[in-house]
Amino acid sequence: MSSVQTIEIHTAPAYEVTIGAGLLRDCGARLKTVLGGCRIAVAADSNVAPLYLETVCASLRDAGFAVCSYVFPAGEAHKNFTTLSAILEFLAESQLTRTDCVAALGGGVTGDLAGFAAATYQRGMGFAQIPTTLLAAVDSSVGGKTAINLRAGKNQLGCFHQPAAVICDTDTFSTLPEREVRSGSAEIIKYGVIGDEGFFESLGEEPISARYEAVVECCVSMKRDFVARDEFDRGDRRYLNFGHTIGHAAERCSGYTLPHGYAVAMGMAAISRAAESFGISEKGTAERIEKMLKRYGLPTEINFARDDMLDAMLSDKKSDGSSVALIVPERIGRCRIENAGAAELCEWLKAGGIK
Repeated sequence: MSSVQTIEIHTAPAYEVTIGAGLLRDCGARLKTVLGGCRIAVAADSNVAPLYLETVCASLRDAGFAVCSYVFPAGEAHKNFTTLSAILEFLAESQLTRTDCVAALGGGVTGDLAGFAAATYQRGMGFAQIPTTLLAAVDSSVGGKTAINLRAGKNQLGCFHQPAAVICDTDTFSTLPEREVRSGSAEIIKYGVIGDEGFFESLGEEPISARYEAVVECCVSMKRDFVARDEFDRGDRRYLNFGHTIGHAAERCSGYTLPHGYAVAMGMAAISRAAESFGISEKGTAERIEKMLKRYGLPTEINFARDDMLDAMLSDKKSDGSSVALIVPERIGRCRIENAGAAELCEWLKAGGIK
């Protein structure tokens, strides 16, 4: 096993993110020190379950946990009431209580669903994250956001529910399809744009795949700082939404067939083009961002109709009813927040190249 890195997330209560190779085989012992004696329900989707579910359940049993598991269909389209209800019914049928724990084994969809189930079952039970995708490892598994999608938009129903622990085994990235690696790379590029030009530049010098542990540690450390300053997403934490407001709209317009990271990449490219055309960002910023996105095989153009995108953006949870908060780059490593009403949003989309 390679060296293991531990990062403490300063929420109330605090918890640790453990990063390293080969951690799935040891996850039971690691969770035992945090959770003590309880029952654990492991939630996984139909893609991840055949790969890792038995390894995780065996490790948990070896550590003394009573274990059950629930497998649901993979895909963003299943992050809905139907799947949430099925998970909650499973927890009840398995006679779990609020003193027990749900462990999310998988990517962002699994973490969001299982976390929301844990937050709402019997008014709140324990929760642990075991991310197996690059995107979940660097972003969605940390910070306590849980949600499901509604027809009106992505993540419209949810709450904050911090995990008791996050265990990230970087060996799981070796089984990811290429599009999942690319999706995670989009979120990684985001971190460089919003807060660390040196990190951004390093992504062009050495591939992410050559240093997974170091990259995950850097991103989680950055997110730790945002979450510590703004746990409930009302201030600085909103910078983590760079590319997401337009990206979520693109996801909705695609019927949730567009991978999240691809949508974020498209959103980052569009908002960067618009910011530069409005004179907000330094000249050449959009080009640098697009070049980096293309280096990692990510799309930079949006082909959905502007009116459809505008409608989706106005129903996004980042809207306060009269305006939408846009995260806009001033230069690589520094962003600012621009509040835009419906008419202004249309201009932003137009300037971003959305027809």
